[in-house]
Amino acid sequence: MDTTLKKAKQHVLFAASLLLIIILVGTAGYAIIEGWDILDAIYMTIISITTTGFQEIYPLSHIGRIFTIFIIIAGVLTIAYTGGRVIQFVVEMQLFRRRRMSKKAEELSHHFIVCGFGRMGKHVCEELANAQREFVVIEKDPQQLELISEAGYLFVAGDATNDDILMRAGVQKARGLVAVLPTDAENVFTTLSAKVLNPNIFVVARAVEEETESKLRKAGADRVVKPYEIGGSRIAQVLLRPGVVDFIDLVARHRNLDLNLEEIIVQPGSSLVGQTLAHSPLRRQLNIIVVAIFRKKGPFIFNPTSQTTIQA
Repeated sequence: MDTTLKKAKQHVLFAASLLLIIILVGTAGYAIIEGWDILDAIYMTIISITTTGFQEIYPLSHIGRIFTIFIIIAGVLTIAYTGGRVIQFVVEMQLFRRRRMSKKAEELSHHFIVCGFGRMGKHVCEELANAQREFVVIEKDPQQLELISEAGYLFVAGDATNDDILMRAGVQKARGLVAVLPTDAENVFTTLSAKVLNPNIFVVARAVEEETESKLRKAGADRVVKPYEIGGSRIAQVLLRPGVVDFIDLVARHRNLDLNLEEIIVQPGSSLVGQTLAHSPLRRQLNIIVVAIFRKKGPFIFNPTSQTTIQA
């Protein structure tokens, strides 16, 4: 545990001990000075140190009144001290949790960064979590930070357009970044900053306005997602081909099926390089159906034939 947090915890325990001592001293004092039973003595002590303002249980003697003044002053000061220490401990806990999150984020490698935890950002995080991929969320809204913490996601508190915050999220070692911040301007700036810090990072950015797409492309975004365009296209497809849409959703979202749609990169040193689909073990041994092939140079090859050669 952090040294500052340990000290804050010790202060809280000390303050609580002081408060307990005041209650014990007050109870014993009323029992001895006024001859009251334990319950009446505790009750009188509590209403005194909390300055509740209730009337005394029984008339007090002169010594009892002097003792009550002492209990009130000591109790009020102790409660104020305890309250301050509790607040300090809560603040230190929040700072400690954020420092711990930042430290974990800095240790990640080949992970994803989600900038913004709005409606779209939440869905992105859910999909990444379901896919068991490591990711970090960058968010500056305190309320959203609480939701991120409750969900158990790693996060860095701050502005995603800030280079220091991106570096704390491990942008230089990250595999990809998602820019789904509230405004297009923030997404453009975040994309540009991320590409400057890590030119190889794969950036997916959201564009609300039509003219923002070109700006995001110039800033370095590898993919630009336009929610309204995608939403309109999906609605049309549901109307025209509902069965096809249901099938794609079933494959993409349900993870308990024996059918999965995946993207595989063939590395230069792979034993598959140079083989045709017919002679490769993809279909015969692994029961893999090749839907399409994408080469670095050239268009997508949809429904490739058995004689199509596999390239790196």
